[in-house]
Amino acid sequence: MAFISIPSNNLWPFALVLIIVVAISSLSGMRHHRVVIPSLLLLFRVLGEINCYDPLDPNGNITVIFDTYQWENDGYLAKVTIQNYYQYRHVDKPGWELGWIWAQNEVIWSMKGAFATKQGNCSSFKSDIPHSCVKHPEIVDLMPDSSLENMSVDCCRGGVLDAWAINPSKSFSSFQIKVGNLQQNSFGSAPLNLTLMAPGLGYTCGPLLDVDPTVSLDIGGRRQVQVFRTWKATCTYSSFIAAETPVCCVSLSTFYNPTITSCPLCSCGCRLADKTTETCIRTSFPSIITNDIQSDPDVVKCTDHMCPVRVHWHIMSNYVDHWRVKLTITNYNYNKIFSDWNVLVQHPGFSQKTTIYSFNSTMLPAGFRDEVALFWGIPYVNTELISTKKDQVGSVSTEMLLKKDMDSFTFSNGWAFPRRLYFNGESCQMPLPDSFPTLPNGAVSNFAKPSHCLFLLLTFLISQALLVPCL
Repeated sequence: MAFISIPSNNLWPFALVLIIVVAISSLSGMRHHRVVIPSLLLLFRVLGEINCYDPLDPNGNITVIFDTYQWENDGYLAKVTIQNYYQYRHVDKPGWELGWIWAQNEVIWSMKGAFATKQGNCSSFKSDIPHSCVKHPEIVDLMPDSSLENMSVDCCRGGVLDAWAINPSKSFSSFQIKVGNLQQNSFGSAPLNLTLMAPGLGYTCGPLLDVDPTVSLDIGGRRQVQVFRTWKATCTYSSFIAAETPVCCVSLSTFYNPTITSCPLCSCGCRLADKTTETCIRTSFPSIITNDIQSDPDVVKCTDHMCPVRVHWHIMSNYVDHWRVKLTITNYNYNKIFSDWNVLVQHPGFSQKTTIYSFNSTMLPAGFRDEVALFWGIPYVNTELISTKKDQVGSVSTEMLLKKDMDSFTFSNGWAFPRRLYFNGESCQMPLPDSFPTLPNGAVSNFAKPSHCLFLLLTFLISQALLVPCL
């Protein structure tokens, strides 16, 4: 079989041509959609990988800032700040780990608010011993209960950074570092090859660049104080780097149709052939290597979708001026608890007044016709999504009332179902539109006709390509 090589910048015209061909085939009664659909799925997956962009959070990143505020005889003192600008992606336990390579022969004399994981070979220093002599140090945060003499301002959160839209006051962390062993009259150079584990793989950092020095206010805002020098870098997240397979999926159900649309088969991997097995290991997901199945974080309940997390959207009832939905998040991990979880839902119904009963929520300014709502737990009630036990699964849920806009509200054509869902910033695998629960009246079968299926599918694929997470 011969393959055509298409430059990445020409893929979109090719995609549009393919869409037109499918539409013409559908309208003319041709029945090639079973062949074309897999091609479309592959094509839009490639488009998503090339156009690495998430319009639901266009400015999301983690910014690292080095502020030099004092010169020393052989180096400098700096304040390092890690700021999470992601709207709905937080840094969970065990927390961030920041690394770099020194441009010269620098050492870390001392630190406050964080520490280097390795001291390294400091045998060349006879009197004062540095905190770390490693060429490529790795820095981690201190815990909140650390001693006061080791703490600095805005430090010591155990490496956890909240999402910007949920709690901006806890979306950053800082530490102080004393750098030395530079040649006389040298001001030092920016560290190289910045790396960020938050807490695992997925982040790629740009270089630390010279920018305008940071300015802060003093004396009640009446005086501006400027640091000597500022280096800044941004780190962006890639789901493709973080995991080879998705980590969540979506299922759907309604009060008007007994059919439950399950998560797509093998959404996050395929289960073992033995259907009686209840415990599975997600071998394709990067994890800590362990021989203890009781502590392995990748041990999950065996399912047909093999996702650690499932989000279920159930349409409960319909009233004159509003309708009721139940949103349930289920954790199929046996050994992993999700602390401070969040779920992002894109749905046209959120443009109207919405009442949420058991979750915190806010609307995000995504700039789309279909509004985007962010949900997270209530402190001391359901901020932790517990793990699955032998006799029950861990889950959290809420009901919500959505007011009707009579000009747009309908249960037809999948309108009442979400367009997109994210769990902890990870895009969840959605069922295809032709598998959505349908209205019982006026339909020959539970599924739309082929031409209608293709129309729904094309609309779905376009939205998937536009909203695909940064890969």
